[in-house]
Amino acid sequence: MQAAYAGDRSVTEVFESLKADSSATLVDVRTNAEWTFVGIPDLSMIGKEVVLAEWQGFPSNGPHEGFANQLSDALMQKGLDQNAAIFFLCRSGVRSKAAAIAMTALGYKKCYNIANGFEGGHDAEGHRGSVSGWKAQGLPWSQG
Repeated sequence: MQAAYAGDRSVTEVFESLKADSSATLVDVRTNAEWTFVGIPDLSMIGKEVVLAEWQGFPSNGPHEGFANQLSDALMQKGLDQNAAIFFLCRSGVRSKAAAIAMTALGYKKCYNIANGFEGGHDAEGHRGSVSGWKAQGLPWSQG
């Protein structure tokens, strides 16, 4: 029986994997608004681009119909097959886990959830981005 997905990885593990493996890919499944106003990982220094694929649009509560097939098409256009390592990122690691499970069900073998996501959990004041996640670890990112 196949696992639901390949597992969780820390943001630092993911960044190192993206640098070391030319076929490893980062897929950001947050919303267009999040990409625009909160920011996205910047992989330009390692010669890569983030694949942007909304898992669900705002204010919808469910995944976009056809998400997995559309993302599969985008990955194939990049020359990636179902054996490439794919790391899924959202705000805190919930939507990205669901996306990793969906892509694994489609036959992709190395779908990983990025634990704590882009912004991670809340700090003592109830804000994200300073306790855990991509931003808090000081990994490269840009804001539109």
